Amino acid sequence: MTKSNNKIQLDSLPNVIFIVADQLKATALRMYSKIGIETPALERLAAEGVLYRNAITPHPLCVPARTSMMTARYPHSTGCRRNETLMPEDELHAFRIWKELGYTTALIGKNHCFIEQSDLDLFDIRCEMSHSGLPRNDYKGEIPGTQGMDWAVPESVIHASHATRLDMPTQSPNLNYAITDYQIEGYSSSALTIQAQYFIQQHIEKQNHKNPNPFALLLSYPDPHTPLEAPKQYADMFPPESIEMPPIREQEFAGDECPKRNRQLYEMLGLDEDKPEQIRQAMAIYLAMTRFVDDGIGQILDTLDQLDLRKDTIIVFTADHGDFNGEHNMLGKGGVFYDALVRVPMIVSWPSGGVPQGIEDASMANTIDLVPTILQLSGIADFLNSPPIQDSSHDLPPPPPHITVQTDSKWITSHNFRRMQGKPLPTVTNAPPRSVAFSEYGAGGNALTDETINTLKTQGASGREMIMQTLWQREAEGRRRMARTQQWKFVTDPDEYHNNSPSASGAMPEDELYDLKNDPWELQNVAHNPESACVTSEMRKLMLDWATQTENYNPVPQPLTIGRRPYIPK
Repeated sequence: MTKSNNKIQLDSLPNVIFIVADQLKATALRMYSKIGIETPALERLAAEGVLYRNAITPHPLCVPARTSMMTARYPHSTGCRRNETLMPEDELHAFRIWKELGYTTALIGKNHCFIEQSDLDLFDIRCEMSHSGLPRNDYKGEIPGTQGMDWAVPESVIHASHATRLDMPTQSPNLNYAITDYQIEGYSSSALTIQAQYFIQQHIEKQNHKNPNPFALLLSYPDPHTPLEAPKQYADMFPPESIEMPPIREQEFAGDECPKRNRQLYEMLGLDEDKPEQIRQAMAIYLAMTRFVDDGIGQILDTLDQLDLRKDTIIVFTADHGDFNGEHNMLGKGGVFYDALVRVPMIVSWPSGGVPQGIEDASMANTIDLVPTILQLSGIADFLNSPPIQDSSHDLPPPPPHITVQTDSKWITSHNFRRMQGKPLPTVTNAPPRSVAFSEYGAGGNALTDETINTLKTQGASGREMIMQTLWQREAEGRRRMARTQQWKFVTDPDEYHNNSPSASGAMPEDELYDLKNDPWELQNVAHNPESACVTSEMRKLMLDWATQTENYNPVPQPLTIGRRPYIPK
């Protein structure tokens, strides 16, 4: 890396484009599942990089997932456990690091992460758009106005193309969707793509072409999150009768093995009383929205190629969390841990930086691993080959990440980087593969009771209206945790241990265990089968180890020697 007067030369650092789709489950893509659709741009990106088959979100809810991605820390460490608790002030996150290093920074699309002015000021360019168009200052996590750049598409066109999303037609208490035919440039997936292209082009034009500063762009598509609305040209690509339906099990949520929370969610989102053709249409629109996003990503890749920037740009793609979209006979999301909600697509690509091409990695991964991976690939920090500590004793903890750039930033230090709980990903780096990934939900609040649900029913609430009326309590209730390996998934809630006794298998009433090898669609909870006792015990141990390793909000400084004097072997 080129240095001058102990300052880094930015020409040696790559650009970064961090692409996030909202509420996109892995199985929506043919690359991951037979029920998915073809996504040419993402397939192209995967052919130029590494696709992670078992990537997990740290939290199946927007804000906690996004703050964790940016900080490489779990929600219980950041404190961001609900959609109403956004990035804390003075938190170390990716865009603070990139700004400190002199990157040109941009947030284009959905925010739902940064809210403090000190964080918003880190973005040279900020053009936000959410599910219903431009922010209107009526939802926490959406900041109206632009910063550093006007919209390339006229705001009037954006407003007009989002008119239906402000007043969606309703087909049933559980279904509302629309097919529209507005000016295509005004839809979010098109307007954001155009804005990102404009940003990249303007950035290059403003820089010295021989030695431009790098840029870091968060391109955050609000789709395919609800409202379910797609332009006619995309909806026509996916006729409802062509949709591959996921398998379901009759009475899945009626047995004693079904946790109360899962049953309650099904009572709100279950589609038993909806018309099959309408269910298929809603699912088709979700997939059409996905393809719209994919086309936008393809246009970004084309722009990079045209500007000869691809070789200098790390691209990562993922989603904050998933969506049922028909799995378990539901649409949308809730506080449960089925793969439809926690397993997300994830791709890392930088061919000229040594990232392998066309490789699939089946080990367990988490979206909090993406920022450490980018820092490792960029040469900003080394999480894997830190210099040896002063003492030669093996009794000491491993050394902290090694900062490999010359900087006097108070933020970019080995101790601060120890805060990151994510690790560089295998295959794209020489990090070892992981066998387990974790996710969580809840903030220790009281459980939603059946009595409360019944009271709301008597008041006329049902379906999505019930979802909204119970939203904040469901987001906060309990402290659910999930551990997932390639074969097994275990879900538990430590709050349940105080009032219940385990079954013969060692499972608590709310526990879930799924054999993903023999039951990949998670239709049968086997946690309470006596023959599952050994697996339940092992998965609980993995979860306890994880909870212990990540319990500190701030990392405790570790010693560099085993005593006050360096150890000198005889």
